[in-house]
Amino acid sequence: MSSTATIPAQTTAPRVYRDYGRPAWRRILFTRESAVIGLLILVIIGATFGVRNFGSPITMTYLLLDVAPILLIALPMTLVIITGEIDLSVASMVGLSSVLVGILHQGGLPIPAAAAVAIIAGAVGGALNGFLVTAVGLPSLAVTIGTLALYRGLAVGLLGTTAVTDFDEFWTSLAKSKIGETGIPSIMIPFVLLAIVFAVLLHFTPFGRGIFAIGLSPDAATFSGVNVNRTKMILFILTGTLSAFAGIYYTLRFGSARGDNATGLELQVIAAVLLGGVSIFGGRGALHGVIAGVLLIGVLASALRLANVTSDVINIITGVLLVLSVVSASFLAWLQKKRQGPGRLKRGRTPAAKA
Repeated sequence: MSSTATIPAQTTAPRVYRDYGRPAWRRILFTRESAVIGLLILVIIGATFGVRNFGSPITMTYLLLDVAPILLIALPMTLVIITGEIDLSVASMVGLSSVLVGILHQGGLPIPAAAAVAIIAGAVGGALNGFLVTAVGLPSLAVTIGTLALYRGLAVGLLGTTAVTDFDEFWTSLAKSKIGETGIPSIMIPFVLLAIVFAVLLHFTPFGRGIFAIGLSPDAATFSGVNVNRTKMILFILTGTLSAFAGIYYTLRFGSARGDNATGLELQVIAAVLLGGVSIFGGRGALHGVIAGVLLIGVLASALRLANVTSDVINIITGVLLVLSVVSASFLAWLQKKRQGPGRLKRGRTPAAKA
């Protein structure tokens, strides 16, 4: 005598993302981005009351002027790192674009034309990085270490140890100008516009969802219809372009084009991006956390300088923050895995009916 087993229409309970099972306020507050924003607020309050002259309007103005290049470069760098890649050549591109603006202006080109050439050069440099990563298949770490030396070498080779300083006062004043009587530098206007564009691109478009998918699994992203190589190429071009734009601002703000401009800036950019909650392994991050990370490093550096701390110590602190941001992400992932336990994934399964 035989019998048949009746299999239920659904033997597994519907699965939902664990995070979305929590209230909205917990999903917003209990994140790395919110932690960085909270830490930033605490540091600002502590520096205001603990460091003389930190809370003055002139200090805030110079703080924003100092972090403006980092803010600009951090926007595309965030997207690059979310895909699991990295670009270490950004500071060298700042130096190269600075030299190009100086040489071309010295040769008779007006600043807008020289700046346009520098931005095109930045896009070409970013495209070179993207080509070597996507078409040749080289790791981005090795590629951008090489182009870091290449672009810096070109900058120093074109200008040598001299500096170009004869810029029109109109442009140097514009780079340092403020919005009315607010004390907010005018460079914040293009930054805010770009931040909105990048935030919409990353968080509210299919292109942005493809960026996260690439960081989680390039193969899965490919099978989902994402053009992985084209996406990475676009991001490297954006990084080179924004780095060149930051180089133009850097040149006009200090009124000097030099081959060694912005040396070491890539450390501050990457530290700020990782501190802002972006995973070095890709697949995770948010722009508001990155902006808070940039401001946190800037506030710390400004407060320490006012407290007569040397630049070497400030660099050490930046390096420690970079290490801690990477280690903390891995530690939190391990802790969450331990809390979930091995049996969580099996929850909701029901055995099939027996004969």
